[in-house]
Amino acid sequence: MTDNMADLFRRLTAGVYVIGVADGDRRNAFTASSIMQVSFRPLLVALSINPTHASYPILNGGRVFTINVLRADQQALAEHFGTQSGRAVDKLSSMQWRAGRTRAPLLIDALACFECQIVLDVEAGDHRLIVGRVVDGAVLAPDAQPLLYAATGNLDQSAELYSKEFCELT
Repeated sequence: MTDNMADLFRRLTAGVYVIGVADGDRRNAFTASSIMQVSFRPLLVALSINPTHASYPILNGGRVFTINVLRADQQALAEHFGTQSGRAVDKLSSMQWRAGRTRAPLLIDALACFECQIVLDVEAGDHRLIVGRVVDGAVLAPDAQPLLYAATGNLDQSAELYSKEFCELT
């Protein structure tokens, strides 16, 4: 039905977030758009991460993460945290951030932030699905609009990752 799978999937309404992770003194952060609320009681959110990503061992070891909601005017932050590897550079060194209650990084200039503790980590295709219990959070810029994934173009360079066809019905 479609000739452009990436264009189709970018129509799923999603924001753009910087996920902070911590394990002891190790910290990192990365850009993500695959975030969703999964429960009201308890408050649970989910994210997906490729297990080969530099942040995954830190996330898996520390079992905590933050979700920093980016403002519409913060695409440069999305690029900063999404286009370079944490193996090669300390992405947090040039940013204003503070350690939250979980010790994971909170960006000072984010629109909002959530602090989470992992309750579930399961295989989900080529990614891991991480479910976290929200233990703290705040709206930092109540009048700001969120950065939407569809507005970022091919920032994450995912266009080539999509299958060229849909799965068969079973």
